[in-house]
Amino acid sequence: MKFRIKHEIRGRIRLEVMQKRMTFRQADILYYYLSEQDGVESVKVHNDTKCVTVCYTEDRQKLISALKEFQYETAQVPESFLQNSGRELNEEYREKLTMTVVRWVGNKLFLPYPIRTVLTTLKSVKYIYHGIRTLAQRKLEVPVLDATAIGVSVFRGDMNTASSVMFLLSIGEILEEWTHKKSVDDLARSMSLNVSKVWMVQDGQEVLMPTSKVQIGDEIVVHMGNVIPFDGKVVKGEAMVNQSSLTGESVPVRKTVDGVVYAGTVVEEGELTICVTQVGGSSKFEKIVTMIEDSEKLKSSLEGKAEHLADRLVPYTLAGTGLTYLLTRNTTKALSVLMVDFSCALKLAMPISVLSAIREASNYDMTVKGGKYLEAVAEADTIVFDKTGTLTKAKPSVVDVISFNGEDSNELLRIAACLEEHFPHSMAKAVVNAAKEKHLMHEENHSKVEYIVAHGISTTIEGKKAVIGSYHFVFEDEKCTIPEGKQETFDELPPEYSHLYLAIEGQLAAVICIEDPLREEAKDVVKRLKEAGISKVVMMTGDSDRTAKAIASKVGVDEYYSEVLPEDKANFVEKEKAEGRKVIMIGDGINDSPALSAANVGIAISDGAEIAREIADVTVGADSLHEVVTLKLISNALMKRIHKNYRMIVGINTGLILLGVAGIFPPATSALFHNVSTLAISLKSMEDLIVEEDEQ
Repeated sequence: MKFRIKHEIRGRIRLEVMQKRMTFRQADILYYYLSEQDGVESVKVHNDTKCVTVCYTEDRQKLISALKEFQYETAQVPESFLQNSGRELNEEYREKLTMTVVRWVGNKLFLPYPIRTVLTTLKSVKYIYHGIRTLAQRKLEVPVLDATAIGVSVFRGDMNTASSVMFLLSIGEILEEWTHKKSVDDLARSMSLNVSKVWMVQDGQEVLMPTSKVQIGDEIVVHMGNVIPFDGKVVKGEAMVNQSSLTGESVPVRKTVDGVVYAGTVVEEGELTICVTQVGGSSKFEKIVTMIEDSEKLKSSLEGKAEHLADRLVPYTLAGTGLTYLLTRNTTKALSVLMVDFSCALKLAMPISVLSAIREASNYDMTVKGGKYLEAVAEADTIVFDKTGTLTKAKPSVVDVISFNGEDSNELLRIAACLEEHFPHSMAKAVVNAAKEKHLMHEENHSKVEYIVAHGISTTIEGKKAVIGSYHFVFEDEKCTIPEGKQETFDELPPEYSHLYLAIEGQLAAVICIEDPLREEAKDVVKRLKEAGISKVVMMTGDSDRTAKAIASKVGVDEYYSEVLPEDKANFVEKEKAEGRKVIMIGDGINDSPALSAANVGIAISDGAEIAREIADVTVGADSLHEVVTLKLISNALMKRIHKNYRMIVGINTGLILLGVAGIFPPATSALFHNVSTLAISLKSMEDLIVEEDEQ
């Protein structure tokens, strides 16, 4: 690619691409390509000016080389990203907004008054029609006010007022529609699939394959706790599938042979072999957009109150207009009341505030699935952390494999990896990664794997039963024993590590010692959450009391619970809610799913199990718990902004009504100030909350 550097400082470079025209698709390809380069922190691509700004941390020469090597034709970019980037949407609404302003100003400057009168009268028909239709439905809502204000102005021959009101209403409609669509699309994109590999059936074996190589007609296996990556038909197996991300159903649906499954749903129990019927990624995106558009999830209770209050105020505004006319017999003063209504500002500013907050959260790599969850985070006073992969790092590592049956430790690690690679848990990933680092190949030489949630895995290897999991599962549930003469070795297991137990034919074969270090930011995050309004911080884990106590003391939680089962976490959350507390649950595993569902707000760490991410109300994509604090600050600031908007709307509009009734402001001026203040509040509501919070 040919380019010219226009400006450069350390860690930031701005350049111009040397081509005649840059299409939306080309801009998206270049954006994705640069974003995927090592050390690139942020990228901005402006297709209209062909300018690119890149912030980077790695070697400058590497970035320049990558730019020189770039070609639109060879760059590897997922088609779903290109189809749903949102760039064309933004350009469409920018153009729509610009043309609306240009047309209005042009008409005022260049068209004779008689022609403007005709155009204004014709435009008013749409608003008057909506008002009459609303009345016909026996409703007194905002369209009635708009129709009355515009209709009376046209009837009186005050075309300037009617034109100004319609212009400002159209600007407000474009801004609201733009913000809403952009927020919904951003939310849908972040909820869309990001599955890179799947288990494909080849010659009777399960082989891990990139999703890009899957074609229609291929058969893939989806294990419990995993997301279904493609639309398809069940050809083998039986499972309970969570379809809430698409349908909103809270209860899992049973799927058997010949049943149809959809991309983005999750296998909660069981296992399915699916014949793929569609491989395109856009269908999932479109389904999510439809679900969000139709769902009440986006609305917080404050948004709902604003809409209902707005509609309830319409009769009072009409009554005030009539009363003013009866008392003053002055049409101008009565119109001044009609031109100023609280409902327009309430209906516009509140949804924009919430949708902008959702968009801002996405800037911090967080997906919030609805405004009501931001409200719940703001009101929350209790937060429950899972330990493994949440308070501790999402990438634990194997430090030792201790053999108890005389076999080589590498062979035992190979067997463990063969079992663990089927399941999405940070401990399982640690075992698989350790085997990969030692180049230990683990062919599928076992029978069907059974996963027991929060306990472990059971299977048969060459006719021998093998289990791997927690102490409780291996020794208490499965009644496995320690080989004779090995008790002392067992008692001397290093206490600073988490332990994974592998048993074959009822006897302990190996103990895998896993280092699961605490996140560096964990203690500071707990402290900052308390400063932000959380009064009770709890840690719950399936680990031993010894490990849990050590972690709890380092982090500074108020309470901790060890050796808990999934139902224990969910029961604790329900108990707290019954006592009147608002609870946030943060987890990353399959075993956290019941508690995530039970909490007022469930937050999933994105590196964890797919089912946790699907069930959760918020997903944190960044590898840092600081984003949880950011979410709390955004939510707190959102509630402040909404209450501030209420006060401003009531104060400004009450003042305008009084000035109109007093005869100080004519109707056109009242309408202008009302609409300008509404737009100003709405535009202010689109600003980032964290910046606003820092300035105050």
